[in-house]
Amino acid sequence: MVAIFGKPYKDEGNIRTFYSDKPSNEFVWHRDHEDREIEILEGEGWSLQFENTLPYNLNGINKIYIPKNVYHRLIKGYNNLKVKINVKL
Repeated sequence: MVAIFGKPYKDEGNIRTFYSDKPSNEFVWHRDHEDREIEILEGEGWSLQFENTLPYNLNGINKIYIPKNVYHRLIKGYNNLKVKINVKL
């Protein structure tokens, strides 16, 4: 049997919603091909982890800079996380 996973999020323009009801294994380590500034719009209990660092809680954080080609992952929280993604070229 082959497990088929969808993306744990939905994009609407530059707004991305991550779903807290998705399995944790769908929030995978990855890297982006461009620099990104992420604006947190809503969500509680979510954490971000960069490679070789401990995760840090996103509560109370308004913006995050994620450099291109840096491995990172989300750790899901209590409710959906909604962010605005600004790509830096």
